[in-house]
Amino acid sequence: MGESEPLHKTSPMRIMLVTTGLKLGGAEQQVVALAREFARIGHAVLIISLTSGSDIPLPGGVAVEILDMRKTPWSMMRALWRARQLVMQWRPDVVHAHMVHANLFARLLTCVADCPPLICTAHSFREGGKARMLAYRLTDRLASLNTHVSSDGRAGMIHAGAACAQRMLVVPNGIDVGRFYPDSGLRERTRAEFGIKPAARLIVSVGRLVPEKSQDLLIRAFGIATTGTDTRLLIAGAGPNRDALQAQVEAAELGHRVALLGARSDVPALLNAADLFVLSSDVEGMPLVLAEAFACGCPVVATDASGVAEVLGELGTIVPRQDARALAGAMSAALTSGRGGPDLEAARRGRVVMHFAVATIARRWLDLYAGLAKLAVPFTKNA
Repeated sequence: MGESEPLHKTSPMRIMLVTTGLKLGGAEQQVVALAREFARIGHAVLIISLTSGSDIPLPGGVAVEILDMRKTPWSMMRALWRARQLVMQWRPDVVHAHMVHANLFARLLTCVADCPPLICTAHSFREGGKARMLAYRLTDRLASLNTHVSSDGRAGMIHAGAACAQRMLVVPNGIDVGRFYPDSGLRERTRAEFGIKPAARLIVSVGRLVPEKSQDLLIRAFGIATTGTDTRLLIAGAGPNRDALQAQVEAAELGHRVALLGARSDVPALLNAADLFVLSSDVEGMPLVLAEAFACGCPVVATDASGVAEVLGELGTIVPRQDARALAGAMSAALTSGRGGPDLEAARRGRVVMHFAVATIARRWLDLYAGLAKLAVPFTKNA
């Protein structure tokens, strides 16, 4: 704790954030985290969500508009018209869209409203198939600037022809380092809650239970790496793969050592309790959970999905995707080494504080916003 930064010197701005939704995904949580930080330092913020529902606590002082857009032409046109009204009424200095549907929606918005500069941020290495890549390409010039959360993702978008290299920057996601930090008391309480003995080892993984996260690989690797040991695996997250993963756990007779926890609001507690965090994904954009683990001082083993190396640097262990034995070997070695002591824990946290604190990332965005606003003629369509 204690790494909060002084107020940013940029003059107060009116920032409109457009997101596909407000469910429990990494991109959605990043939008809310940025909104909270912008509001904290004195900027006016409006979040527009294309879809209904919210699983994320929304910050005070931030306006939210739910468009409840459905997959019908009439609903899409109605949502676009409402967004146009909001632009004209609220008069933002910048519009910043996140994720593929919101990016394309915001680009269309520039065709029907006199918009300020528009930034479109992609969060996944795979923003979609050929149709979406074509849509990105055809609407590229409607955005003032495109960004991606990782260098790998940026390269992938450019290779797919979805974006122009000269108009696409990398701005990583950020985390609240005041929420994720080492806490020995929290570690002890959480381990006691789950019945983890002092000499036992605990592996934690956090992520949506979807195919691209490959938790089935993690469960296989866990069975290989920890046979005959007092080691537990807790997987936090919800999603359509839950039943299949539970069946896999039971078939492998690991039910006494592996637990699917569902969605959790106590991720800092889980990361403090863990002796190791493991990410088994095939596809990522910029896996923010790795930064959260590092901020809590926890060692990490991860597959070589997009953005992983950028977060971990030289402080984590990276193995090939879909290689259960390589993942098992790395997990076994990491458990043997343990958390590594105060100096190594501090080094992990220090990397996050320097490169991925949300206050730092918010300042980068504000600098970009201010630069684009200076170049723009107020309320003229982007060419």
